[in-house]
Order: sequence, then C-alpha cells, then structure tokens
Amino acid sequence: MRQSIKIIGFLAGMATLAACGTTYQVPEVADSHTARASRMFAEAQAEPARSPISKAAAEQRFNRVARRVNPVGHGYCKKLAEQGKNVDCAVKIEIDRKMEQRNAYFTHEESGPVIRLSMPLLRDSRNDDEVAFVMSHEYGHLLGQHVDKAKQQALAGAILVGVIAAAATAQADIIDSSLITAGVGIGAAAGTFAYSQTYELESDTLGTYIADAAGYDPVKGVKYFARPEAARTQAGKLSFWGTHPPDERRVAIVLATKDRIDSGVALQQVQ
Repeated sequence: MRQSIKIIGFLAGMATLAACGTTYQVPEVADSHTARASRMFAEAQAEPARSPISKAAAEQRFNRVARRVNPVGHGYCKKLAEQGKNVDCAVKIEIDRKMEQRNAYFTHEESGPVIRLSMPLLRDSRNDDEVAFVMSHEYGHLLGQHVDKAKQQALAGAILVGVIAAAATAQADIIDSSLITAGVGIGAAAGTFAYSQTYELESDTLGTYIADAAGYDPVKGVKYFARPEAARTQAGKLSFWGTHPPDERRVAIVLATKDRIDSGVALQQVQ
C-alpha cells in the first residue's frame, strides 16, 4: 500500500511540474513601471460610470477590431504549430449574445477553439483599444495553452491531495474511501486556482504583443481591466473583473511589455 502511495505521489509531482509555468517569457517589472501603473490604476478607479454605446455601434466595433486582431493572433499560433506544439489555430472570434454580464473568455468546443466577448462588455467599451486588448488577451490563453495546463494542474492537484488522504488513513491502518474521494475533489479546486495569476499575466504579455502588432494601443486598452467593478453581478455570476482580477501588477506587466516592443525585443518563449 505504502509503495503504491509513493508511486502515485511521484506521478502527481511529475504531472504538476509538467503543467506549471509559462510558454512565453513574462517581462521583469521595473520601479518606473510600478509607479506609472499605480497612477494609471488610481485614474481608472476614479473614472465616472460609463454610458453604454448602442448594440449596433458595439457590433461594428467588434467586427472592426476582430478583422485586425485575428490575423495577428493566428500568425503567432501558426509559429507554435510549426514547432510541433499541439495547438489548434482555427479560432473563431464571436460575440456572446446570450451572456447578460460584461465578460470575455476563451474555451474549446467540439468545433474548435473559440474566443467570445459579451455584448454588454462591448457596449461598455470606451474605444477600440480596450476591445482589442481584451480580445488579444483571450488569444493569449490559446497561445499559452492555458486550458490544457489548467486541466493537468487540476488532475495533479486532485491526485496529490488524494495521496495525502490515502496516506493519512493508511497510517491508521484504515482505508477510508470517502476521505480519499473528498481529498481528490479539494485537490482539483486547489490545483486549478494555483497558477491562475501566472496565466493571466502571460496572457497580458501576449495580448500586448498582439494588440500592438494589430495597430492598437495596449496601454490604453488595459485600462478596462483596472476599473473599480464588483467581481460578481447582482445575480451572483462572475463578472469580467471576477475572472480577470484587477490589480496594478497586470498594468505594470503591460507597460514593461510595451517597452520591450518599443525596444525591438520580440516575443520570446521560455527555454
């Protein structure tokens, strides 16, 4: 029994190592970036409430931005595929017309990868730069292969906590299957959460490169993330700021990335 636990624990550790980390380099943040990010964050937090634009204007903005962002994101994706990475570049970018809250997301469906921005988010946008950065950020989740990595982390976390539960019951010479099952469930939740900030910052880095290459200003665009909005809607559902927590660090990452772009430093993968 104990030998089996050791083997499972080893496999869980290997799975965790395989799942963690980023595909692309996230830049170091200098004090100047942090100071500027603090000012930008404070300004965004002090902005008055926005008046939504019309649905027609929002759809026009979406179509205009998607036509420029998609080819750039697709180009980065093709480079990954050419390196032998298991990535599907046939991405659809759509408006989610059913979602009632302001949000955006990347997911895999049977038809392939999909990026969606909700109509309330589009109507809430102040300019094309904000929509471009949100869209580019979601493209970053595809390039970073975050969905697959999150699944691996959830599995690794589930196995690891299950191993701990199994070991605890084995110490008492009692195999409590209900405790082990509960441990696996807790592990899945913890594993999924552990690297969320890492992936968000990597997507911010990728989003900055994509939005800039598409002709938009990512520094203006990231201001949408910095607003003082509730993490959940009145209906209790996660808002954009619940799935994309606003903080000064992500603004600083965008500033640092933009400086790298302006200095001619290309997007670099982790070696």
